[in-house]
Amino acid sequence: MSHAATQPTPLRNPILTAGNPAASSVSTVRVQPELAAAAPLATPVVPEAIAIVVATDGKPAWQRSWWYARPGERITQFWIAFIHVLVVVGLICLPLPAWPVVIASYALLWLGGLGTTVAYHRCLAHRALDLHPVVLQPLIFFAMFNGSGSPASWVTDHRHHHAHSDKEGDISSPRQGFWWSHLRWLWQAEKGSPERFARDLTPAVKGWERFQIPMLALSSMGGLLLAPWIGWPAALAAALWLGPIRLVYALHVQCTVNSICHLGAITAEHGSAKNIPWLVVAHMGQGENWHGNHHDRPASPRLGHGPQVDIGWYTICVLSVLRLASKIKPIR
Repeated sequence: MSHAATQPTPLRNPILTAGNPAASSVSTVRVQPELAAAAPLATPVVPEAIAIVVATDGKPAWQRSWWYARPGERITQFWIAFIHVLVVVGLICLPLPAWPVVIASYALLWLGGLGTTVAYHRCLAHRALDLHPVVLQPLIFFAMFNGSGSPASWVTDHRHHHAHSDKEGDISSPRQGFWWSHLRWLWQAEKGSPERFARDLTPAVKGWERFQIPMLALSSMGGLLLAPWIGWPAALAAALWLGPIRLVYALHVQCTVNSICHLGAITAEHGSAKNIPWLVVAHMGQGENWHGNHHDRPASPRLGHGPQVDIGWYTICVLSVLRLASKIKPIR
């Protein structure tokens, strides 16, 4: 179907009309037929219009209050605020934890980051390799436990970003402001459809969605289960570092990929995406800070080139030797 024949179509504004029937006749939504090719998929993606929702006052979502949440995303907004409040209150009121707790927190953070970069990003979103289920499923668990969301939602958002990067439909573009790209889009952007962007995922992968809320509850408060052995004051401190502090750190580190790593000039060779060497420590050497390389070669399983540290790629190489990773795309 040719995009040239597609005309702008009025749509009912889902944000404007939610809980406001009187506004249902007002439509200031602009529809942009966009390119539908995200990351390479085994099955074709059906082109569809991307709606950029604008309220009757002329304000798009990124110009509205931080308190605004699009329909269905109030829980996301609450969760992000909740873990930040717990961190601030906990650091003021609670003692520092024992070193084993800090080490366990870092281990969970590292495994969660590896799950996000190897399983979510390189394997599922870009299909740069296949992972054996005995590796894929645990990596998904640790990514979700780290607050990365379900595989289907992560893949949908990431493929949507690649389909519209540096264009009007980019849901996390720094062109709408640093804090929009860093955090606000998570609960304010009009996102893509999993039926369109993640329909190739297997039922075993999509099925993780149902576990997201109980996993986040355990991830944020699981340290309290240590109370019978170490007492309540120590358990509260452990819960803080194993839960909210780890989750807030993981959230902001992941968000730097959409914000700091996209502050380059749009006229650059691979768009606004940049390699940010000083973020290598924050990303624990796992490779996501080499975002310019990624946008230059999105289907490549390797993000760091030459001396650029990329533990995600080293992990893939080890898994390949163990025959737990296969169909690894060639590095170009």
